[in-house]
Amino acid sequence: MAERIYTMNDAVIADALSAIRKAMRRASAMMQDCRPVMDGERYVTDKELSEVLRVTRRTLQQYRNDGIIPYITMGGKVLYRESDIQALLERNYVPAL
Repeated sequence: MAERIYTMNDAVIADALSAIRKAMRRASAMMQDCRPVMDGERYVTDKELSEVLRVTRRTLQQYRNDGIIPYITMGGKVLYRESDIQALLERNYVPAL
């Protein structure tokens, strides 16, 4: 079976990059709307993060249960530090070949 080499000009790659850029713009916009709470750190809710990452809140709960994503609970509300989410995304980034 012959292997195919994808380039930045291939529609599949271009579409994926476009989707990533769009998600990053949404994440940036969401983070701008959040108010600093302590030491200038921004926090997002479970609902906000699920919308940006396009995963269900149940998936976020599973990530918490599995120790994948750090979080804070306060008064029954789940909060995530912006810096923790950014670090998690960067650790799991897989560059294109």
